[in-house]
Amino acid sequence: MNSPVTIDASVFVSAFTPTEPAHQASKSFMRSVREQSIPIIVPILVLPEISAALSRGQGKPELGLSFVQELRNFPNTTFIDVDDSIATLAVDIAANNRLRGSDAIYAAVALRFGTELITLDKEQLERLPKVLPVRAPK
Repeated sequence: MNSPVTIDASVFVSAFTPTEPAHQASKSFMRSVREQSIPIIVPILVLPEISAALSRGQGKPELGLSFVQELRNFPNTTFIDVDDSIATLAVDIAANNRLRGSDAIYAAVALRFGTELITLDKEQLERLPKVLPVRAPK
């Protein structure tokens, strides 16, 4: 059985955007996740983050909306609400690892559900290895 992963919005956006430096690695990783039916556990926060990144970055709101709809239908994906327990865990992770709030939410979900965090975010990659399994897509 394939172990579940938590995927940061940066990877989804990179996989969808050919001009992103890590596009090929991200796209290949996402293809592999789909082909291997690897469970994805992500905070619901991923949806507005992706929509904003694609809409703002390309000036086309329909791209962000379309991709979010596609992600909602991506197989084996579970969206986690940011409830009080996730928020409390994220507060601790953010404070102790000097992370932005949204980055700490992804880490909290990964930690709570025992998943590996897949990200392109430099701060998460550098600051979280002592807290949870974290790596860039490959």
